[in-house]
Amino acid sequence: MNKWIQGARPRTLPNAIAPVVAGVGAAARVGDVVWWKAALALVVAMALIIGVNFANDYSDGIRGTDDDRVGPMRLVGSGTASPGSVKAAAFTCFGIAGACGLALAATTAWWLVAVGAVCIAGAWFYTGGKRPYGYLGLGEVAVFVFFGLVAVLGTQYVTVGRIDWAGAVAAVAVGSFSCGVLVVNNLRDIPSDTESGKITLAVRMGDRGTRAFFTFLLAVPFAMTVCLAPATSAALTGLLAAPLAVIAVRPVLAGARGRDLIPSLATTGMAMLAWSVLTGLTLGLS
Repeated sequence: MNKWIQGARPRTLPNAIAPVVAGVGAAARVGDVVWWKAALALVVAMALIIGVNFANDYSDGIRGTDDDRVGPMRLVGSGTASPGSVKAAAFTCFGIAGACGLALAATTAWWLVAVGAVCIAGAWFYTGGKRPYGYLGLGEVAVFVFFGLVAVLGTQYVTVGRIDWAGAVAAVAVGSFSCGVLVVNNLRDIPSDTESGKITLAVRMGDRGTRAFFTFLLAVPFAMTVCLAPATSAALTGLLAAPLAVIAVRPVLAGARGRDLIPSLATTGMAMLAWSVLTGLTLGLS
């Protein structure tokens, strides 16, 4: 069981929790939040992130991409679990996300079913299928859209029935953080990905460009914090998450490689969650 928990990559859960927190905060600013819908939105986000982690484990494992990789437990690549069982776990998670999403769509707007279907397809085809877009350098775009724009604005919409500019600004911030998590992960894996033919954005940009891009991504949320000040000056408390971002960036700019980048991965997630909690609370209470 412990291996399966590691295989689910719990350190990525901030990517699911943060956008829902930010979205609920933005929703509370413009209306009365329907809290059971917020809870379902959180289940959808968490099921999707765990599902995509299992899907990546399965797809990368059967391709041999994970045969020589630094980082968290790979169930298929390590031989700990069969490919079929990991694939089944991925689709079980997608099923949970789909069921909760259907409940939200049925009580909000049926066009959300199409959004959910695209999200699930995006989760699978990131590394699955014959031409996975994660192998073409498009993973960051998908993360920004699905775990930034869609997750934050989707949460705001289902919980209060509308979106606004503050929600959009928060979505850009969270999306940038989420991209940062993926970028530093792929920076760590440039050598193994290059060898296995997985052409991520980090492989395309190279070591130096990827480090600069990561730094830019972690600066964006704090620029967005300033943009949120007209909504409420209290939103500037989001800047209190900046020290965590600095801690995450420091090893990257210092040239850390391999396992030495893992702390940056974890701290980026912590910075994202801290920013979302601080910003969500201040928007919701404004």
